[in-house]
Amino acid sequence: MERLEPLLFSAFLSSNFLISSVVFSAISRVQRAPYMDEIFHVPQAQRYCDGRFSEWDPMITTLPGLYLVSTGIIKPVSWLMGWTGSVVCSTGMLRFINLLFNTGNLYLLYLLLCKIHQKDKATCTFWRIMSALTLASFPLLYFFSFLYYTDAGSTFFILFTYLMCLYGSHSIAACLGFCAFMFRQTNIVWIIFCAGSVVAQKLTEAWKIDSLKKRDEKTVILNSTVEIKKIARFLLEYVLSFNNLKALIFLTWPYIILVVGFLLFVSLNGGIVIGDRTNHEISLNFPQLFYFFSFTLVFSVPHLLSPHKIITFLSSVKKQPLFYLFLVVVSLLLIWKFTYIHKFLLADNRHYTFYVWKNIFQRHELIKYMLVPGYIFAVWTFIETLKSKSIFWNLAFFICLAAATVPQKLLEFRYFIVPYLIFRLNIPMPLGFKILAELAMYSILNVLTVYLFLYKTFQWPGSEEVHRFMW
Repeated sequence: MERLEPLLFSAFLSSNFLISSVVFSAISRVQRAPYMDEIFHVPQAQRYCDGRFSEWDPMITTLPGLYLVSTGIIKPVSWLMGWTGSVVCSTGMLRFINLLFNTGNLYLLYLLLCKIHQKDKATCTFWRIMSALTLASFPLLYFFSFLYYTDAGSTFFILFTYLMCLYGSHSIAACLGFCAFMFRQTNIVWIIFCAGSVVAQKLTEAWKIDSLKKRDEKTVILNSTVEIKKIARFLLEYVLSFNNLKALIFLTWPYIILVVGFLLFVSLNGGIVIGDRTNHEISLNFPQLFYFFSFTLVFSVPHLLSPHKIITFLSSVKKQPLFYLFLVVVSLLLIWKFTYIHKFLLADNRHYTFYVWKNIFQRHELIKYMLVPGYIFAVWTFIETLKSKSIFWNLAFFICLAAATVPQKLLEFRYFIVPYLIFRLNIPMPLGFKILAELAMYSILNVLTVYLFLYKTFQWPGSEEVHRFMW
């Protein structure tokens, strides 16, 4: 079967590209002109194609990674093929770059699954490939592979960075991380996560040695106050050791250079956002974490929701009522004091988030508080699913998750793509029927999304412009 694996994966990769090309053709044929954020991205890329690198649209908030990569691919290919005129760097040509990233993401997801789950001998080749195909079909990532947005390329370079990090090629990982940063500044968080996962591995090894010395057979899973104190004491002793600190710096120096460069950029730029800063203000929007956990529960429902898990959760609540009461109180306070509503969320009815907010949160003032039990269940099942990872890995991931989501004032599902994929890659390899159920769910959502985008158009009062529904 191992000999057939490359052939089987190549067949799935080619089939995915063929199907995606058909969808790409349908979307580009119906929506030829730039749409939504493309009205900023496409003209800027075309300026770069024309060699006008000093011109910049002040409404664009991300660095020019997407435009540089697009120009670097399209211009040489156009020269080799003899293409001239409007076809070079046209809207369709620029969108096609993201279709290439879509194929690259499938390949990287497959390699990551093989690396992360290499010790799982029970997982056969077919299910690894199907799991990669499923993740590449993740609706948020898949849909934006057909438009000229930064998501497909940004995700590609983050996944590539993570893969090289797992293989120990940290200098290469840092170079790829720089590319990811050039696509989207907030990717610095996931570059730090890669460094954190390296540190977490060293801490886990040291923890095991320390536990053996003390003849402590307990696992590193957080399950009591005593365990918290032990881990906190261990971390303090470890980082206060000059030799340990020197070893960690020596191991993660490529990432440290990137972080220092990022801090220098923020200092010189006067903030993380370039261009239009008025609509991208940083806030402490703690409920974003609740939205992300709920989002994850919905999109990973075959893996996270089952009668057994519900019964186990209720049993946990019964055993620790005071702890869960404390969580409820803290959650209510965070929602009460730190809920922010961006004006785009209320005004733009072309996005699904508009309807989520309108039909759920705006039904009644108390709805956002009534959802707290559901949030707590989503957090619990999220943490339970990651129990196979070390406490130090979880600590790095949750810190980076909070850093990536909480400062965002706008509820935008696209911001959840990278943390969701990292979560999904690192859970224990699911059973085959769950992967198929997940793939079926994603496929249905993708078909519905493309159908709505293509055929369910609408117009705003007093305007002749055609609008389309999208994520």
